Amino acid sequence: MADPAAHHPAGPIVVGTDGSPQARQAVTFALREARLRATGLRAVCAYEYTPTRRSGFEWTATADPDTGPVPQQRDLVAQAVADSVAELQEQLGGPPVEVEVVCEPGRPAQVLLEASKGAGLLVVGSRGSGAWGRLALGSTSTEVVHHARLPVVVVPAEHDAAPS
Repeated sequence: MADPAAHHPAGPIVVGTDGSPQARQAVTFALREARLRATGLRAVCAYEYTPTRRSGFEWTATADPDTGPVPQQRDLVAQAVADSVAELQEQLGGPPVEVEVVCEPGRPAQVLLEASKGAGLLVVGSRGSGAWGRLALGSTSTEVVHHARLPVVVVPAEHDAAPS
């Protein structure tokens, strides 16, 4: 029987994560795929802060919307990503996957595309919701699919999950 990992590029699997339920589904998919390919996982989180818009793991890094990001924002976001991925690995059980956490300020699609250089696969979640949302990708997913230079998997949202 042939080694299944021999048929795939050697680079790690890159997955975008922001702590959302869709991102957790993408991370779970990416962890399983990394095991199948016998490769590592690069969990990537982009963060940006404006007083009127906070997204993803940024809640861990800001005490007050009027004060802006705390100086340790990157470290706090990176720890939140690492904790989330470790929790998902524990839930999956089995052999652990080596994980690299990358947290960078910037637009999510841009940060993901940069982090995916040299990777074998890029995995993102879909933010679609409602009847039309299920038919369309989110803005980050769309941009990644159009500009990536490697295979991309968009993990669809679970349609039967309870609304959040």
